[in-house]
Amino acid sequence: MFPSPMGIQRIIGMGGIGESLLLVSFCGLCTFLTGISLSAIATNGAMKGGGPYYLIGRALGPEVGVSIGLCFFLGNAVAGALYVLGAVETFLKALPSAGIFTETTTKVNGTVSEPIKSISTHDLQIYGIVVTIILCIIVFGGVKMINRVAPAFLVPVLFSVFCIFIGVFLAKKDDLESGVTGLSLESFKDNWSSDYQNTNSAGIPDAEGKVHWNFNALVGLFFPAVTGIMAGSNRSASLKDTQRSIPIGTLAATLATTGLYLVSVFLFGAVATRDKLLTDRLLTATIAWPFPAIIHIGIILSTLGAALQSLTGAPRLLAAIANDDILPVLNYFKVGDGSEPNIATLFTSIICMGCVIIGNLDLITPTVTMFFLLCYTGVNLSCFLLDLLDAPSWRPRWKFHHWSLSLLGASLCIVIMFLISWSFTVVSLALASLIYYYVSIKGKAGDWGDGFKSAYFQLALRSLRSLGANQVHPKNWYPIPLIFCRPWGKLPENVPCHPKLADFANCMKKKGRGMSIFVNILDGDYHERAEDAKAACKQLDTYINYKNCEGVAEIVVAPNMTEGFRGIVQTMGLGNLKPNIVVMRYPEIWRRENLKEIPARFVGIINDCIVANKAVVIVKGLDEWPNEYQRQYGTIDLYWIVRDGGLMLLLSQLLLTKESFESCKIQVFCIAEEDSDAEGLKVDVKKFLYDLRMQAEVIVITIKSWDVQTEGGSQQDESLEAFTAAQQRVAGYLAEIKAAAEKEGTPLMADGKPVVVNEQQAEKFLYTTLKLNSTILRYSRMAAVVLVSLPPPPVSHPAYCYMEYMDLLVENVPRLLMVRGYRRDVVTLFT
Repeated sequence: MFPSPMGIQRIIGMGGIGESLLLVSFCGLCTFLTGISLSAIATNGAMKGGGPYYLIGRALGPEVGVSIGLCFFLGNAVAGALYVLGAVETFLKALPSAGIFTETTTKVNGTVSEPIKSISTHDLQIYGIVVTIILCIIVFGGVKMINRVAPAFLVPVLFSVFCIFIGVFLAKKDDLESGVTGLSLESFKDNWSSDYQNTNSAGIPDAEGKVHWNFNALVGLFFPAVTGIMAGSNRSASLKDTQRSIPIGTLAATLATTGLYLVSVFLFGAVATRDKLLTDRLLTATIAWPFPAIIHIGIILSTLGAALQSLTGAPRLLAAIANDDILPVLNYFKVGDGSEPNIATLFTSIICMGCVIIGNLDLITPTVTMFFLLCYTGVNLSCFLLDLLDAPSWRPRWKFHHWSLSLLGASLCIVIMFLISWSFTVVSLALASLIYYYVSIKGKAGDWGDGFKSAYFQLALRSLRSLGANQVHPKNWYPIPLIFCRPWGKLPENVPCHPKLADFANCMKKKGRGMSIFVNILDGDYHERAEDAKAACKQLDTYINYKNCEGVAEIVVAPNMTEGFRGIVQTMGLGNLKPNIVVMRYPEIWRRENLKEIPARFVGIINDCIVANKAVVIVKGLDEWPNEYQRQYGTIDLYWIVRDGGLMLLLSQLLLTKESFESCKIQVFCIAEEDSDAEGLKVDVKKFLYDLRMQAEVIVITIKSWDVQTEGGSQQDESLEAFTAAQQRVAGYLAEIKAAAEKEGTPLMADGKPVVVNEQQAEKFLYTTLKLNSTILRYSRMAAVVLVSLPPPPVSHPAYCYMEYMDLLVENVPRLLMVRGYRRDVVTLFT
């Protein structure tokens, strides 16, 4: 293939033999390394239609695959126009009388007596459209027709190459005025060094020309001549044995053409003067044996064959992208197995004709080059990633590859892109990025087992090993909530989780960073309910994605809820990536629904968390928890009763990072035994908060002020009413279990366990809870959210009584978090 009929001549004339050899070697090395990467990926399993798109997409993911694949499609469509214009230009040069419009006459540097005639752009456009239509008719005929006409393109091209080389050796040496010197050492020396000149828009040397040539520009001119390495992979769906045909065909073609170009540089650099190289656009025909017409035919058929390859490969590439069903907008181009992509072919033809109408080869060439180089970069990076990761599934039959070669190939592609034109490079990368962004937003999710997923997996394993088993330092501590979705089992069967629980889980993360584990427990036998568990897990995962929460879904089948949770809290997670906070909603409905099993389950969960050293956060008022669009005002009040490692303080700070709570202020309430201790405690707490870089108002409450009997107010009336009702229920419950124990002659039993409790002890717990509740109602009735320390269940105490204490604590508080930390700090005094 030739970048234009002038091709090699202009490269040697401008860059000289030395730089031309460097240029050909540079571009040949890039395509050879890409061919090695292509061979490795193509022999790693069955390869379907789509060629490089299929390879890149399965290695780097659907987003990267579609973005590079569409760019490569455009490159092939535009390349078709490039080759058509090259064929038409050669035809009109060989047969000037076929021109419809007047040719443009240009003098070489304005001084040479013999002017150079340039072909009219309108002729290029008219003939180009006609040729494109003819080629499209052939393509519409299908692969069989293309295979029939392929020898008609190949054989004359091979014969014309033979005639060119024969002509070089037989060129006359005594006709110096024509510029053809024959194989001459003098010409070789004269043409060795570079001589970059300005040219006009027609490519004719002109000192006042606006087109300046340098090595970078020659790279852009020449590189389309080596872009045919993907021709075989583009037709992968039509190949009988892709794992054999693609490596052998691609690498053989790359080595053969690169060698042919290197030999051509030596021969043409020694057979003609520099002026002849720059002005004779068909020097190959001038020196060919036995007459120029053979070369005209060869060049025309060569470029038409390349155009046919582009118009054949591009529609199949577009159809392969559409068939993967990633972008709905491409559904029009889908085709069935064994069918021809007629709609895609029509669309490709329209693009090709549009570029033909432009009629400017030098404008089209850099555009084509960028799209091809972008594809080659993707192929090299795909092989680099797969080779570097070396997953068990990476077993290519082509053994001559290494990740370093692929990385070098990708680097060369990027270097060549910027050498040609940094502006075209930026535009092509921006186009690919826009397509990538569009696919990630509008595209359908697809899991192709790409290399990035393997990289994430290996990175996760290495990170997990590097974390070790030791406790994480407070500076590196992240909340990993275990969201218990249905602990009380009163949600409808088709609702996998409370709608607001994911909103609360997001509030426990700073800027969305962190992971939540959503768990549900199905009662029953695992063998019988395995399929139910899979369906429930899928439903819960859908809920998590809908709520835009970073988390994973887990479903456990167990004989009962208690046993299931006990297994989860012991085994969930790996190493230091185990959940450290158990989050669940408060069972506000247990008494109303007469759920007698709830108290024992509630206490059991808390005790299991204490034994497993897990923090606990219980949310009361979850139905009213705000989402990200509901802005809250007022305060976030903390009732810091016991030391919890700073978890309550950290949660309040995390709440402030959310839009819904960012307008709130934090108030910390502390308890002092005596009025004399209040001021000192306030100073100490302020100093502690300052060292933690936390801003909060500190309020100290003395125990004496808790004496509700001496104070009035509606909040005390409400608390006393709830207190009286709780007293009666607890007394009745204790009397009931005592009567049962006396009747059966057994120790005092509750929930199947022996308990030790009396009315005075229960009264004391109720009264303490009453004082705390009345204080919360007094100071925090209008707070956006209240955080209070969760008291542990008393040892050998009935679960029913503990549930009554908790009910009294949360009575009439609309939104409350009960927090229990664990035996370590989660905040640090030092940065």
